[in-house]
Amino acid sequence: MRQSHVLVAQGRGIQSELETSRIPNPAVQGASSEGHGLLHCPEPPHSQCWSDGPPHSVQSLYPMELMPKAETKLYTQRWIMLLLFSFCSTSNALMWLQYGIISNIFMRFYSVDALAINWLSMIFMLTYVPLIVPGMWLMDVRGLREAMLIGAAFNCVGSWVKLGGVEPDLFPVAFFGQFVCSVAMVFILGVPPRLASLWFGEREVSTACSIGVLGNQLGIAIGFLVPPILVPNVEDLDELAGHIRVMFYITAGVATFLFILVIIVFQERPDIPPTQAQAAARLIPAESYSYTSSILCLLRNRPFILLIISYGLNVGCFYAVSTLLNQMIIKHYPGEEVNAGRIGLTIVIAGMVGSLICGIWLDRTKSYKQTTLAVYVMSLVGMLVYAFTLSLGHLWVVFITAGALGFFMTGYLPLGFEFAVELTYPESEGTSSGLLNCSAQVFGIIFTICQGKIIEHFGTLAGNLFLCAFLLIGTILTGFIRSDLRRQMANQLAKTAAASGHHEGQDYGATAPINASHF
Repeated sequence: MRQSHVLVAQGRGIQSELETSRIPNPAVQGASSEGHGLLHCPEPPHSQCWSDGPPHSVQSLYPMELMPKAETKLYTQRWIMLLLFSFCSTSNALMWLQYGIISNIFMRFYSVDALAINWLSMIFMLTYVPLIVPGMWLMDVRGLREAMLIGAAFNCVGSWVKLGGVEPDLFPVAFFGQFVCSVAMVFILGVPPRLASLWFGEREVSTACSIGVLGNQLGIAIGFLVPPILVPNVEDLDELAGHIRVMFYITAGVATFLFILVIIVFQERPDIPPTQAQAAARLIPAESYSYTSSILCLLRNRPFILLIISYGLNVGCFYAVSTLLNQMIIKHYPGEEVNAGRIGLTIVIAGMVGSLICGIWLDRTKSYKQTTLAVYVMSLVGMLVYAFTLSLGHLWVVFITAGALGFFMTGYLPLGFEFAVELTYPESEGTSSGLLNCSAQVFGIIFTICQGKIIEHFGTLAGNLFLCAFLLIGTILTGFIRSDLRRQMANQLAKTAAASGHHEGQDYGATAPINASHF
């Protein structure tokens, strides 16, 4: 039986007649049961490049009448995968801030200036930029498990290299160890939206993404809290080296344990997909997916480009504040290294609460642009309040204002990921999140260097107002993002088709191309 269908190329207004043949049920033919009763897989959605266009073109992605409802299932193991990833992300984020939060101590230990210590944090941002393209390619083509294995391995090796650099004249070894750990971040930072789409259903995908982001934030929180406690500011360098070794032995042991767990426990995907979109994605031939075309499509998507810039401005400001927090606090409150760490902890803990609340809110309301814009505005307000209260001489005030800043600025992270998935559907979540993170790293480096110089010459108020100016720009750009919720439109079309009798509800919770040849 032959059927003719019209495939609409969004943004171009072009229609092409495609002749398709109904494929027999794979189970009947003795083929793999992965199809779960899907009788036909339409032309892969990645063959169509979306830029801007009418939302009705979502319907051309998966012709409803050819897609009987497939078997879906939510596995309990999905929480184990999410928890294991979160711990790996926690370990890697801790590596990022181990030096920066006690920068004055390491400046004296290694006899280097503040910029050299700042580069121990900024190397994470710099490494990400050139390596993100091969990192995204590996996640898309080789799969999530291989990306996790590589990330956990680099994190483990880097932690032991850093331990070998605990001598006053071995700063280059410490820097190399940080570089190795920074390579791990390339394969870890963009995982949450991809893992959420592979393992979780539509009604929990945003919450799962938020929990994945929480792992990174937890590592930052530990990085703020633990180093000032484990490494006190003692005068004797040999005693100081002993404290530093204890800290690095702990982090290296944890990183090694997690690497072993990833090898044994972590799985690529469940046997039965969690959503109809994932079931359809498994039938897409690997050779039909063009990674280069996917990136080019994203770079022609104007709403997504605006989100890339606004996301980079917000998260870049957060990176700068995190890296320079010790220097800002010590400048106004000398000798308060431990409280500087506690203030950083307050920022991140408040942000973790904000992230979780935002994820749950998105799953319930699907109000992506409104929530993103509101949180962005409050991030700007929080930064202004923090800037003007930092020098008042009351640490309790700094704790409160920093907590408010963290609630919104850090809570913005999963919002950006999920909004990007909506704007770029059906492109791979790993690719969209990778581009967002690349923007954040670039702005993070620029803001950290510039704010550090401004603080050095003009004070902390000028440095923080510098960041406020860019948060204002980001807020304006967010307001111009057109709320083109393509994934939600696909869900709505599926429900409409079900109501009209084509088939029962089809779930487009999230989608990413999967190379089935690796399983």
